[in-house]
Amino acid sequence: MEITTLKTLGELKRSNYRTRPIKDELRSNLIGSLKNNGNPFKGILGYDDTVIPDIQTSILSRHNLILLGLRGQAKTRIARLLINLLDEYIPAIEGTELNDDPFNPLSKIALDLIEKNGDDTRITWIHRSERYTEKLATPDVSVADLIGDVDPIKAASLKLPYSDERVIHFGLIPRSHRSIFVINELPDLQARIQVALFNILQENDIQIRGFKVRLPLDIQFVFTANPEDYTNRGSIVTPLKDRIDSQILTHYPKTIGISKQITKQESNLAEEQANNITSNELVENLVEQIAFEARKSEYIDSKSGVSARLPISAYENLISTAERRMILSNEKETFLRISDIYGIIPSITGKIELVYEGEQEGPTKIAHILIGKSIRTLFADHFPSPDKIKKNQTAGPYQTIINWFSKGNTIDILSGLSADEYQKTLTKVPGLKELVMKYQPKSGGKDQLLLMEFALHGLAEYSLLSKFKLESGVQFKDMLSSMFTMTGEEDEEEEDPEDFYK
Repeated sequence: MEITTLKTLGELKRSNYRTRPIKDELRSNLIGSLKNNGNPFKGILGYDDTVIPDIQTSILSRHNLILLGLRGQAKTRIARLLINLLDEYIPAIEGTELNDDPFNPLSKIALDLIEKNGDDTRITWIHRSERYTEKLATPDVSVADLIGDVDPIKAASLKLPYSDERVIHFGLIPRSHRSIFVINELPDLQARIQVALFNILQENDIQIRGFKVRLPLDIQFVFTANPEDYTNRGSIVTPLKDRIDSQILTHYPKTIGISKQITKQESNLAEEQANNITSNELVENLVEQIAFEARKSEYIDSKSGVSARLPISAYENLISTAERRMILSNEKETFLRISDIYGIIPSITGKIELVYEGEQEGPTKIAHILIGKSIRTLFADHFPSPDKIKKNQTAGPYQTIINWFSKGNTIDILSGLSADEYQKTLTKVPGLKELVMKYQPKSGGKDQLLLMEFALHGLAEYSLLSKFKLESGVQFKDMLSSMFTMTGEEDEEEEDPEDFYK
């Protein structure tokens, strides 16, 4: 018989069903999941050996916990996935507001119903998805919001004196009895509000002004916080930190591979984008490398962090940049190009917090710098390092390419080039295709063209060529000739953030 078909307290008693505290429920279901190699945290990547084991240990210890980490580290998502460790359904007394346990009722309403109806008291079944409450801590949150207060309107409408317990309006926490309760950005909660949580965490009860009421609440608390918030906007009061049993540190992806998996999983691409635009591992790695470069950049506030949402948004913009070109060129399909990477700049500028030096440079210039550093970092993985070649005072495998540009030749890779025009532009450069064939012999077709363009960008980042931003693309030319042809007036001009800084 399905347990959820039971409708009265008497039927529940005769079924031998027994309720249990939520922390025991989470613990028991986690043990079952571990024994069966289950994964209640599906979609959480890069935490298998760090964060997830710490969370599991905390649950086994029946602890309230806090997830501490910079923005974009999946703290809220982890908290929401904890419902997977709850029983699918639990019984509660019908018509109560505190999810009252039929065997251990708390509220006066529940106690009155049982006194009146006995075993005929109606019960309802609550699905685990309804046993999760989340509150973003903001400065305007009050004790009444979280704990409760006297409701004068209820007292007037029911004609009850203020001494009657039924005039209490319970806040979010009592209404989360037998549930998971999450407070995001805990340091933003005013200190006096944090003090109101002391009793709940330590003695599992609440205090509402004017009433000698003790409700032994059964709640799994999860808090999230950004370490920087401790000094920027507020702090967690010491006695409250002491009452939170486990503190778990989150972190950003440690490898490009993990970061790329997260981006692919979270990117929201239209069906036609996925079907008509061919991606490439090099460009995908380049997007992720930008986030890695940002996290160690001297221009960006490391304490604020660089969210994992940056490469996700950047990848979506990258695909859309290629799609826009495809539409304007009246083509049915296309593939990513290195020059498409400049279409992700709006995804970078809105997701980085700059220190003073970065503010002086401007977010757009910092975005270009990050892109340039990322190209430079990945270039050495595909072609010989120009730095090593320079020590020998020779251009090595790049000599033919550099010589062609030194004769005054230039090429423009415009954002609107069709596939045929793109190929013709790149094949104009002697030695470029041969370079790719020698060092990336397995590449061909679209991938080969991409690597040819990548080689030009890389040589520019190593100062073997010049790269200039055009209104609708980039131009490559000889490094020395571009330096000698600059006028004194140009030298004195203030640099435009849209330029490539060479």
